[in-house]
Amino acid sequence: MTPVLDRRTFLKGLGVVTVAAACGGAATPSPTATTAVATATAAPTAAPVTGTISVYSALNQSTNDQFFAAFKAAYPGVSIDLLPLAAAGELQTRITAEKASPKADIFIGGSSEFHDPLGKQGLLEAYISPNAKDIAAQFKEPTGLWTGWYTGIFGFISNNDRLTKEIAGKKPATWDDLLDPAWKGKLILPSPTLTGGGYIFIATQIFRFNKDEDKAMAYMKSLHANIAQYIPTSPGALTLIDQGQFVGCPNWSHDILTEKTKGNPVDLTVPADTGFEVGAISIIKGTKNLAAAKALVDWSITKEAGDLNVKLSNRGSTRTDVAAAPGSPGLTSVKLVNYDRQWATDNKTRLLQKWQQTVGL
Repeated sequence: MTPVLDRRTFLKGLGVVTVAAACGGAATPSPTATTAVATATAAPTAAPVTGTISVYSALNQSTNDQFFAAFKAAYPGVSIDLLPLAAAGELQTRITAEKASPKADIFIGGSSEFHDPLGKQGLLEAYISPNAKDIAAQFKEPTGLWTGWYTGIFGFISNNDRLTKEIAGKKPATWDDLLDPAWKGKLILPSPTLTGGGYIFIATQIFRFNKDEDKAMAYMKSLHANIAQYIPTSPGALTLIDQGQFVGCPNWSHDILTEKTKGNPVDLTVPADTGFEVGAISIIKGTKNLAAAKALVDWSITKEAGDLNVKLSNRGSTRTDVAAAPGSPGLTSVKLVNYDRQWATDNKTRLLQKWQQTVGL
């Protein structure tokens, strides 16, 4: 049994799916990896690349399906074994646990806060893509350990009917508005320990209080009194608001906009002084197919991939030549906190422990 077969067998045991569809098709679980034959829609790298790569993805299913199908159309010689988990923290933990024998080649999606620590632990392969010249320095790690390819702004989703009946239709203009006792038991939050959104929400409060951690933790403790549940994934939290099981939830603006355009009875608000993420892609050190892994990084930061991701997810792009989705908030159209991403990344473990001690979880 070859090392590649060992890895694939392992991934299948985790519920991994093989992306075998042509552009526009859906990911289909398959017992064996296959190579799709499709017309290239983007210029591949100079040297043809082939083989299979295993991808750990924090993107949601609909984005995974079409994004990787489009990549396969551009690189028909490459097949992808995909492990989708819409919780970047779980993927970071898995990659760390597998460091002695890496099972994946690529980690895609999730805020850079989850990629950067892996790089510092020596678990990522440094690669500066030729296409990274089109990405501003603030959106990429300087040595190529990770590259940012999208942005997301933290907002607030509310269920229209319950908001009207139970909160008098009052949407939060600031994050402090969520401390109103009227919200008690009606809010949920993506888990700060499992999701990028949950942690960025905590970091946002710290920057909102000018890095006064005690004030920020006092806010989080007061908010905890109004939180009914911490949800393991950000998409899972959105579904609960769609269904009217709870009234509101801090969450990603692009995902909220997507839920709204599906016809769900929800609305998007972006409170003042909010935070944002830089969604990243990185190559896992020990990859069995470095050429194909580089190809996926190269393609993910093309204009074509940026346009597709905006269309599929309503996220922003780190490329200036990619237009924003209609109705989506942009980094220059909302009031952001002065988000020190490197500080937030370097202090993530300590701050999460402090939050857990503060709220008693």
